[in-house]
Amino acid sequence: MSGERRICIEGGHPLAGTVRISGAKNAVLPILAASLMAKGSCRITDVPNLTDVRVMLEVLSNLGAQVHWDEGTLVIDATEARTDEISADLMRRMRASNLVLGPLLSRFRRVKLSHPGGCSIGSRPMDLHLKGLQNMGARFEERFGYFEVEAERLQGADIHLDFPSVGATENLMMAACLAKGTTVIRNAAKEPEIIDLQNFLNALGARVRGAGLDVIRIDGVSELGGGKHQVIPDRIEAGTFMVAAAITEGDVRITNVIPEHVEPVTAKLREAGVIVQEENDAIRVIGTKERQGIDLKTMPYPGFPTDMQAQMMAFLSIGQGTSVISETIFENRFKHVDELRRMGANIRLEGRVAIVKGVPSLSGAVVEATDLRAGSALILAGLCAENGTTVERIHHIERGYERLVDKLSILGAQIRLEETIFSQ
Repeated sequence: MSGERRICIEGGHPLAGTVRISGAKNAVLPILAASLMAKGSCRITDVPNLTDVRVMLEVLSNLGAQVHWDEGTLVIDATEARTDEISADLMRRMRASNLVLGPLLSRFRRVKLSHPGGCSIGSRPMDLHLKGLQNMGARFEERFGYFEVEAERLQGADIHLDFPSVGATENLMMAACLAKGTTVIRNAAKEPEIIDLQNFLNALGARVRGAGLDVIRIDGVSELGGGKHQVIPDRIEAGTFMVAAAITEGDVRITNVIPEHVEPVTAKLREAGVIVQEENDAIRVIGTKERQGIDLKTMPYPGFPTDMQAQMMAFLSIGQGTSVISETIFENRFKHVDELRRMGANIRLEGRVAIVKGVPSLSGAVVEATDLRAGSALILAGLCAENGTTVERIHHIERGYERLVDKLSILGAQIRLEETIFSQ
């Protein structure tokens, strides 16, 4: 016997109350990878309990790191870590597993790993990672689905990224920490998670500066020690709850958030007619019946995040006016369109552009989470839909949202987890 978990929602209940945002998934994963370079104990707080985090901890444990996790506080000691081959199964379960490449190569000078997995939202090649490491003196060979990369001590280099890739920026930052000399990364990604990684690395004794700007400089050091760090709030979870309040015409105060990090979402919600009030570390969102169509284009930070595109599409599918959504980051990130159409949304695709014509209401349906953010969009649609909605394949959603059902329930959503048992 086996089972598949699903989420069942009864729509039509405005959300109200206060919700606290968890630590950022996209910040904690590179931080966990970076801990492999430390000879000493790393204490990391506000760590979200997510599938991706648990997979990364399996990777660290398999490499010999000592891991202790207790209610959001994680203690890692990788002093005795080694550079064994990482199992293909673990690599396939999470895209961010490729972030161990830079740290392991920098510390142990040789690493072998298979192609990473994750959501099927488009091509995310390792070219930029490997090209940057080659500039630092690494040699690599690809065969039988594996990368084998090796180098004597990495050398500082001047690296220009063809695209401001977050993963490549993070991998090269970490690799450069133990390299000889100074590394300069140009056209670097500017996301807040890059700044958080810099702060963690510097807490361990690294010399990194410039995160959040186009150019990052890293002066290599001979060794990193232990340190303490608190993970920044998850701006995508915050944005998702902002849309949840808006789509249900609710009134929600969102705490443990950095308003600056969600400014692109705030701007677009306001443009569509939503009331958004900012505080120092909180945001209040009040939904309105008057919704206007808007134009939206995903861009690297500080532009509108691709990770919020699906949620905003769900919101814009209801109400007056027509919206135009352009996806410039991933070429295959419109899989949620067919599922939203099942619920009555009027969406037309033209390549990487979606034309969304608002409808008076959505109808509940059985839909499928095709990836992490598509799944959250379908939950949002279900919160305001007439009748009941069932979202299946929720393992995607559990990769990136901590206790999402519990948090929505506290705000008044009629939502529950179910497990369907079937015989094999």
